[in-house]
Amino acid sequence: MKRILILTANPTNTKPLRVSEEVREIKSAWERSLNREQFTIIVEEAVRPQELRRTLLGHKPDIVHFSGHGGGEQGLALMTDNGEAFLVKVAPLAKLFKALQEIFFIDCVFLNACYSDVQAEGIYPYVNYVVGMNQKIGDQAAKQFAIGFYDTLFAGQSIKSAFDLGCNAIEMEHILEHLTPILRTKDATTKKAIIQGVPESKSKPIQPRDINIPFENLDGQVPLNSPFYVERPPIEATCYTAIVKPGALIRIKAPRQMGKTSLMSRILDQGEKQGYQTGFINLWSRELFKNLDSFLESFCANVSLELGIEEKIDQYWKPQRYSSQTNCTNYFQSYLLKELKQPVILGLDEVDRIFQYSEIADEFFTMLRSWHEKGKNNETWQKLRLVLSHSQEVYISLDVNKSPFNVGLPIDLNKFSLAQVQDLVKRHGLQWSNTEINQLMGMIDGHPYLVRTALYHIANNDLTLKQFLEIAPTEEGLYEDHLYRHLLILEENQELKSAMLKLVNSDDAVTLEPIYAFKLKSMGLAESKGNKVIPLCNLYRLYFGDRLQD
Repeated sequence: MKRILILTANPTNTKPLRVSEEVREIKSAWERSLNREQFTIIVEEAVRPQELRRTLLGHKPDIVHFSGHGGGEQGLALMTDNGEAFLVKVAPLAKLFKALQEIFFIDCVFLNACYSDVQAEGIYPYVNYVVGMNQKIGDQAAKQFAIGFYDTLFAGQSIKSAFDLGCNAIEMEHILEHLTPILRTKDATTKKAIIQGVPESKSKPIQPRDINIPFENLDGQVPLNSPFYVERPPIEATCYTAIVKPGALIRIKAPRQMGKTSLMSRILDQGEKQGYQTGFINLWSRELFKNLDSFLESFCANVSLELGIEEKIDQYWKPQRYSSQTNCTNYFQSYLLKELKQPVILGLDEVDRIFQYSEIADEFFTMLRSWHEKGKNNETWQKLRLVLSHSQEVYISLDVNKSPFNVGLPIDLNKFSLAQVQDLVKRHGLQWSNTEINQLMGMIDGHPYLVRTALYHIANNDLTLKQFLEIAPTEEGLYEDHLYRHLLILEENQELKSAMLKLVNSDDAVTLEPIYAFKLKSMGLAESKGNKVIPLCNLYRLYFGDRLQD
């Protein structure tokens, strides 16, 4: 009798997967089979690293099936004791299976997780067959592949046949991920891997390109040396001119993933070229917001660290005599700004995370405004230049004379223009017609993150423009995590959900209550059209029009 050990891990700090549905489908395939007495299925859930070893040793399975998250080189996501993800990298996983081959025989390892072919490559020398995924795989594709694989296996067929019909099961459902699974097995003569499932387009470029497309963290800032940063004149030049002025304050406002951090990093870089000291702060973790005093102490400590200067909070902090704001201000005035001889540019990224802590936000932003006012006449404070970025409109109640959000230089980052998208297409080595560029814009308009992600994957032959357009507004597409994060927020707020549903169900601009219009615009899901609003792009209209229906 062949033993199939199914291991699942669905960490609490990752996107929920439908692993229970996958397990149920495998069991259903077993129950339907006339050969079910030849197999036994064992399921272990929420697997931790030590349980992986123990369950393998305890059950000595013929087939090991893992269902969960994968992160390529970062590892397979198992779980910690508190339920969060624990990434197991390739090397220790390969050593585990190498050691196990001396104890018992494993015929097949099935890694039903994104980017798991990296692990499969490490494991294949020690088992007969390994199935992995060469890129991200959606829930539906993963489930259909498992159904096709085990229907075939339980019918008494080979692993290779099970793999082939698993891929076919994906294709039969019109899911464009049938080339994602990869089967590795050893050649008996050469001992090298025979790899099945890699399409020709994966091994040969579809067309020659003059440039090599470097990998970048598409969800983060565009690196300073990146050839794919798109300037939005006259914004950069305006900021570079403003930041050299004594006591400067620049405010960058845009929804997430529109380029705020990338612009801020370039302003700081411009300052460094002028010989200024710079610091970047984005450490607004929840534990900092216990009270104002601990928040400001941590703020001063992080600024000291960023500026490369010794932290001396205990020496300058007098909690029994002065308020927290006074202590923080004194720390800057009497220590940091005097210790540093050159001007200081301090970049405070995503400060809207502080908005929800109203008491801390009120005092902190009032203090920043007072520093800016001091910079008009005080030589010490003129050395400090501030760059703030935020995604949301400033909805906290701040006295107009105490807010830093109505002074300084305001910068609003908008979408890329058609000309900027055309330029970015060329930088990716794509020789597209105006029709093709218009098709891209018709789906995602000029949203910087959406455009960069699409062009990167198309330029690297991960998919064609046609395939991209077909799956973009679905959970099989490139934006699964991006769309799902917004979906969770909308599902938690019935009024906001209703407002978005009204928006995507209308072909015309819609009038919404101002509070919901501003929230949807702050999330980057909508934009103004006069006094009305429309979805930011067709991607959102299609995806949320389908997913938000009651």
